[in-house]
Amino acid sequence: MDLDSYPSVSAKLTTYPFDDETPSTSTHPTPASSPTDPTEVIRVLKKSECKQAADTLALAFKDDELARYFTHTEDRKHYTEAENWDLHVFIMHCIVKAHVGSGMATVVGEDYDCVALWMPPGKNMDDWITEIRSGMYKFRYKLSKQGRKRFFDEFLPLLHNTKHEVLKQHDQNSWYLVYIGTKPDSRGKGYARALIEHTTRQADSESRLTYLESTNAANAKLYARLGFEAQKTIFLTRAQKPVCMEIMIRKPVLGAERNSSSAGQSEGRRKGWWAGVRGA
Repeated sequence: MDLDSYPSVSAKLTTYPFDDETPSTSTHPTPASSPTDPTEVIRVLKKSECKQAADTLALAFKDDELARYFTHTEDRKHYTEAENWDLHVFIMHCIVKAHVGSGMATVVGEDYDCVALWMPPGKNMDDWITEIRSGMYKFRYKLSKQGRKRFFDEFLPLLHNTKHEVLKQHDQNSWYLVYIGTKPDSRGKGYARALIEHTTRQADSESRLTYLESTNAANAKLYARLGFEAQKTIFLTRAQKPVCMEIMIRKPVLGAERNSSSAGQSEGRRKGWWAGVRGA
C-alpha cells in the first residue's frame, strides 16, 4: 500500500505520491461527458492497460521509502540502479494486475496521469489464483533473501494485522485504497483528488469506511482535506532507517451531499455514525 508522492506492494500503501493536491474548487466533478476538464474523465482500468498503469505507479513511487525497502536491500548492493528499477517496475506491474483482476483500478488523465488501486468491500487478493495470474508468486525468487523476509515475514503480516486491529468488524466491509500515484509531471492538477473522491462518494452512499496507509508524511494534510483521520503509526524496522506508515480512515458522510451548504450538519452526521460504530 499513498497520494501523489505506493506504495505498498501488497497494495497497501502507500507512499502515495499525492503531491498533486492543488485542491479543486469543486468536490462534485461534473459528468464525464464534458471534455473540458480531464479530472472529470475517470474510468476503470482494463486488463490490457496494466503496463501503462504500472509505469505510472513506478514513476510515482520511484523514490518512495517503502518501494525501496524491498529493492534496495543490503544483499542487493551489487545490483545497478537499472536492475533495481527493473525489479521495481516488475513489482508494480504484478500489483496492478492483481488489483485489476481481484479488486478495482481507476485511472484519470489522457496519458494514465494518475492511477489508484482499490480493494472493494468483501474483496482481497490473497488467493493463489490471483497470485499466479498476477505474477506475484515470482516475488519469492525475484526478491533477494532480505527482500523476501521484509515482504513476506514483516510487511504483509504487519499490514494485515493493523488493518484488522483498526477496522475491527468493518475490516471486510470497507473500501481500501492500496495505492495511488501521479506521474511527476502531472502533479498539481487535481488528478489524485478526483480519483479518491470518485470512490469515497460511493463509500458514502454505502455507509462504509475508507482505509489507507501512507508512507509520505506530507500527504497526511492532503488526505485530511478529503476527510481522512490518522489512527496510528506503524514501522518497518529491518532496514537501517525505519519506514514509517501512517494509518488513516475516512468515515462516511451520511444523508448529505458533499457540496451541501450545511457543512456543520454533514460533519455532525459523520460523528454520530462513528460514535455508533465505536459503541458496537
